[in-house]
Amino acid sequence: MITRRRMFASLAAAAVAGPGLALVAPRALGAAVPDGSGTAAAGALPLTIVNSTGEYANSSVYVYIVGNQDGRQVRVTPNGTLAPVSLSDNGADGYTDYAIPLAAGGETTLSLPYMSGRVYVALGSKLRFKAVTDGAGNAALQYPAGWVASDPNYDVLHDCAEFTYNSAGMFCNTTMVDMFSVPMAIRLTGAADQTTGWLVAGGRDKVFSAVRAVDAFAPLVVGDRRVIAPGHGLDAGLFAKDYLASYIDEAWSTYASRDLSVTTNAGTFIGRVSGGTLSFTGPASVSFAKPSTRDVLFCDGALAAPNDGRTGPVAAVLGAAFNRTTLVSTADQPTTDPASFYRTAVTNHYAKAVHAATADGKAYGFAFDDVADFASYVQDTAPTGIRLSLTPFS
Repeated sequence: MITRRRMFASLAAAAVAGPGLALVAPRALGAAVPDGSGTAAAGALPLTIVNSTGEYANSSVYVYIVGNQDGRQVRVTPNGTLAPVSLSDNGADGYTDYAIPLAAGGETTLSLPYMSGRVYVALGSKLRFKAVTDGAGNAALQYPAGWVASDPNYDVLHDCAEFTYNSAGMFCNTTMVDMFSVPMAIRLTGAADQTTGWLVAGGRDKVFSAVRAVDAFAPLVVGDRRVIAPGHGLDAGLFAKDYLASYIDEAWSTYASRDLSVTTNAGTFIGRVSGGTLSFTGPASVSFAKPSTRDVLFCDGALAAPNDGRTGPVAAVLGAAFNRTTLVSTADQPTTDPASFYRTAVTNHYAKAVHAATADGKAYGFAFDDVADFASYVQDTAPTGIRLSLTPFS
């Protein structure tokens, strides 16, 4: 299964390419992109965009489908062909214009080729993607970074969904890992009929209000445009670098004197803290240094999850337990009862808020939110269509 963590590793492995600009170089899945400005591509899955915001007319909504295929940065043209990113795509203002307009009214149906990428939507004005040269000398895109005040897209209302589509099927999600702004939902049809991402009535306002109500998280709310995830807020100086330190210390102290059990597909690992390190035995010997608040929020650093079937799955369970603050109270992980999540005063209130606002309780509030199947993620090995709905703002 291609979880969001695997998509995230390829799509968000960003290098800074200028003041506040994220240069994203996704790892490819799928067939090669032939040379040329535009080519017909394998796949041709119908993608329907539905504008139900109630705030913006179709004429004010712009869609961008960008990502990669076989190691090359690509974008989808309005007629459904796949075109490689090129430096010559930058216009006189220094930015590309890859916007796909919606139909004058009603639904808009596009064609999605095999690729791994993101569907961005911008409301009110267009996004500015800049084509640049990456470290390997290839053309790449600087993606929007709505959590960076100096980013040229900071004032644009925008958001994205993520996907990997290839001969194995469609794997997709709505994501709040970086920020929450435009409420979106996915319906994926094929072998099954699945939906995710739908908010409860007034869900967008509920997220903004809930985050704003917690003093430590309130600076993450950027007017009515977006709520920034706390990890990015930490990097921007808007969130305390030691916010989770007391909880992390408590967890390390707790498991210095009792066993921690973590069950993964590889089996059950038993861990103890000794000498400041949490070490596990079981199907394999794996260990973790004490993480920082940033490590927990980004599910990285001391909690990095390599795709090795051993350390990676244990790291994911630990990351989820830290963000949901169930690690101290429950020695058998992962916990699967959502009623036990986010119960402590010091917790990831951002993730709590986005989960509380979804109709099915599923959201991607942090990178390991797919642990125990609480992520807004769906997949189908025989897809026939995908609908991305921009849902009501209020």
